[in-house]
Amino acid sequence: MQKKIAIIGAGFSGLSAAAYSAQAGHEVHVFEKHDGPGGRARQLKTDNGYTFDMGPSWYWMPDIIEQFFQDFGYSASNFYELVSLNPQFDIIFADGSLEVPSDYQALKAVCEQLEPGAGKKLDAFMVAAKYKYQTGMLQFVQKPCHSWWEFVSPSIAASALKLDLLSNFRRYVKRYFSHPWLVSLMEFPVIFLGASPQKIPAMYSLMNYGGYVLGTWYPMGGMFELVRAMQEVGERQGVKYHYNQPVTNISTADGMVKGLVINGEMHHFDAVIASSDYHHTETMLKPELRNYDEKYWAGRTFAPSCLIYYLGFRQRLPRLKHHTLFFEEELDAHIDDIYEHKTWPRKPLFYACCPSKTDPSVAPEGHENLFLLMPLATGLKDDEATREQYFQHMIASLERYTGVSHLANLIDYKQAYCVQDFIQDYNAYAGNAYGLANTLSQTAVGKPAMRNKRLSNLFYTGQLTVPGPGVPPSIISGKIAAAEVNKLKIIRYENAL
Repeated sequence: MQKKIAIIGAGFSGLSAAAYSAQAGHEVHVFEKHDGPGGRARQLKTDNGYTFDMGPSWYWMPDIIEQFFQDFGYSASNFYELVSLNPQFDIIFADGSLEVPSDYQALKAVCEQLEPGAGKKLDAFMVAAKYKYQTGMLQFVQKPCHSWWEFVSPSIAASALKLDLLSNFRRYVKRYFSHPWLVSLMEFPVIFLGASPQKIPAMYSLMNYGGYVLGTWYPMGGMFELVRAMQEVGERQGVKYHYNQPVTNISTADGMVKGLVINGEMHHFDAVIASSDYHHTETMLKPELRNYDEKYWAGRTFAPSCLIYYLGFRQRLPRLKHHTLFFEEELDAHIDDIYEHKTWPRKPLFYACCPSKTDPSVAPEGHENLFLLMPLATGLKDDEATREQYFQHMIASLERYTGVSHLANLIDYKQAYCVQDFIQDYNAYAGNAYGLANTLSQTAVGKPAMRNKRLSNLFYTGQLTVPGPGVPPSIISGKIAAAEVNKLKIIRYENAL
């Protein structure tokens, strides 16, 4: 039976849920508070010719993204040009730098040069990581995680030990590598999973395979091209998108959602999938209808927020690559300030993304497009003076590395984005940027439930539920949510859209 389905939010998980729901034959409406799609992956265009991706900038796990398009009879290449970055990125240390090549054999040679025997150890590490990737990303994360019984099968039981669920990531990495640069290289992908490497399960070495072996890519035009493509796939399935349409209330009766209040008007639906911030979505329900109370959310371990600067420069910046990690300080000190001390970092690390190195369309000719990102604890107060203090720190590092002095004088566009902006624009709990941490206790069934326990036709998708943060997991999350709604038996209400 065809259902009339509402999707709240047009981020990656919402776009995915909408496309799959419409493909199943349902009438699907997406309601987004902003004036266009993308959510945290929105695009910023300036009057003086710069185009910024406001959110994700790493295109990893290309096979997972490609699977989305193949599910609808397309390929990513039908919508945008995908190029391989070489080098994938640079890491800048206090005593040198490490360039990560796109060719795996070249990467082995880099490892061997730093640490004799590390080339063979990289092979062993990646064989295990590939197994985790194929088991984790292609099997485990496809489950709605209503119960641990979903994981009870001979094949999953046989996989349990190989997945290293009970080993911490740092100890696991140090089984293979001892050189501090190689340890940092291997630990980097899990930083945004929301905890220190000591608290992340070794299973997440799958990200090393998904990045370093499958490669780091870039869609020409920016990551927003993926957003645009997913919206178009949805449109071809019949999805209707409604922008500048914030949902302000969820109307319920008799254990079901009856409809949504949007711009003061009630619209009736048979089912709702909330791609909006999970905690915020539940504030639109009466307390007794929520899955979780405030104490629950206060006790969760969140992935970081961040301070971002979108910058345009009137000249090209030497030495910088498309992706550059500035790890000139100790990783653990910054991580402890995020997760243990919950304070502004005393010795900050940061990341620079310069897509104009690859894509001339994102900046005026002869100019440079750059955004700087510093991971932060959630819930921080981020006044302008504090933001500027850290901006000056990052600019000083850039000046040392590029050899260009007085960089601030070359800026012709500058915009900051921080904790309070995440709260204002996305209703993000405590200003989080990356969802919940993927600690062992917050993995699979340990994550907030995808289905409301008291309202049979309300579902959740996105980075605060199954399977977790990141672009590919969010796309998968939308697919799972759509499949759950498709199973739902409905009671039809009178429609009033």
